[in-house]
Amino acid sequence: MKHFIQFIKSLFLLELIKGLSVTGRYFFKRKFTLHYPEEHTPLSPRFRGLHALRRYPNGEERCIACKLCEAVCPALAITIESAERDDGTRRTTRYDIDLTKCIFCGYCEESCPVDSIVETHIFEYHGEERGDLYMTKEKLLAVGDKYEAEIAQARAQDARYR
Repeated sequence: MKHFIQFIKSLFLLELIKGLSVTGRYFFKRKFTLHYPEEHTPLSPRFRGLHALRRYPNGEERCIACKLCEAVCPALAITIESAERDDGTRRTTRYDIDLTKCIFCGYCEESCPVDSIVETHIFEYHGEERGDLYMTKEKLLAVGDKYEAEIAQARAQDARYR
């Protein structure tokens, strides 16, 4: 009996008709087209993009070289070296993130006690070579300086939801 039903299905091409019905339904639906450079899709508020290092309003970098972000990074993408300053505080001399290793999990951002390292909503970045995706301390601070207003606004919105 099972073979007979299979024969009937293959004779009338039922699988093909099922597949074409799905195609036909979508063929007549309204299309959603986005003209990318001019139009952008809405981003989730939880989207995690390019990393940035922030500064205090007086211009001093926030990072205190506690190395929690380096310890918590599951991909081992963060490298930090620190030194003690004249006033006895510890600051980073090297803060590197290898974006080819990074999985953008957000653990570094969550572990930072002074809100120094953040992941911005910037998704339009690329690298022509592997070295272009190696973020040094200077590059991270430059991103943070350029987008500080946007980062502060996003952080304020996040604080409301907590």
